[in-house]
Amino acid sequence: MTTRLVILASGSGTLAQAIVDSTELDIDIVAVISDNRDAHVLKRAHDAGIKTQTISVGVSRDQWNTDIIQAVAALDIDLVVSAGFMRILPPDFVNRFPTINSHPALLPQFPGAHAVRDALEAGVAVTGTTVHWVDDGVDTGPIITQMEVPILPGDDEAQLHERIKKVERGLIVATIALILPSLERNV
Repeated sequence: MTTRLVILASGSGTLAQAIVDSTELDIDIVAVISDNRDAHVLKRAHDAGIKTQTISVGVSRDQWNTDIIQAVAALDIDLVVSAGFMRILPPDFVNRFPTINSHPALLPQFPGAHAVRDALEAGVAVTGTTVHWVDDGVDTGPIITQMEVPILPGDDEAQLHERIKKVERGLIVATIALILPSLERNV
């Protein structure tokens, strides 16, 4: 049976595009939800014929928490994929919906929004990308998969992040393929 998933994304949508373009996944992407109405991911989804929705934070974070839970609940999904989504999901969300996230570092090193910069500032020789289950912490959920990316002499944040993204796109698809059998519905 086809797995129904929703993608949460805030930016350009390269991770989402990798999932959309994958041919090895038996999935139905029922929607792409963004917190940013100007996110390029919304155009990518529209071009692929995928329903889109924007849920901006606005003045009340509590209202946003309620709105995103209601929006995803209405979609009857099996998996939420956070693919460059720059918001912390509320505990009620992650406790209700199986959610994975792709993070541009080898967790538990360098959690948070500035992982690539933090890795460069720490002077490590290797960083990478992690796909993990989302819990109610910041990048603290159980790790599913990781891949290393070396830091090259002269790397700046943009160069390193682009190399990480190339690895990340393949890893997110491979990780979804890995966990799909555990998500199959009992009909």
